[in-house]
Amino acid sequence: MGAVTIDAGILAALRAHTTLTLAYTDADGSQACAVLYAVTGGGSLVFVTAATTRHGRALAGDPRAAFTAQADGQRWTELTGVQGRGLVHRLPQGGEARQTAWTAYTERFPFVTQDDRLGAALAATDLWELRPSWLRLVDNARGFGTKIEWPTPPKG
Repeated sequence: MGAVTIDAGILAALRAHTTLTLAYTDADGSQACAVLYAVTGGGSLVFVTAATTRHGRALAGDPRAAFTAQADGQRWTELTGVQGRGLVHRLPQGGEARQTAWTAYTERFPFVTQDDRLGAALAATDLWELRPSWLRLVDNARGFGTKIEWPTPPKG
């Protein structure tokens, strides 16, 4: 899948935050976890986690996920964040897609490569890509309850 054209305001909000609360379901039920993420130039969200974690195993079996990204401690009048859903897949070692994702991730989190042990450990860990199929920006700074959706919902 090529690059998608996501609303600029939604992309800006995604880039303003660093932690994604990722929700998924497995045989034991619904669960959520927090992961650091970066936004690629194509609008995908990338994160690092081992395939052996509960969420790694769950997403390998069922790639559907929902998520939110927002900062803690916001005043209600300025509350902004993104809700979304999409499909997650593990990027294979080697290859251009993984390199592009790794570059986005390490540019977002330069501390990863500033520590040799951490950099080596994360480079050997699984890198995942979440391709959003639906996004909603909630931005009370634009007016209470202001929402922008992508793709834009049909009118009617």
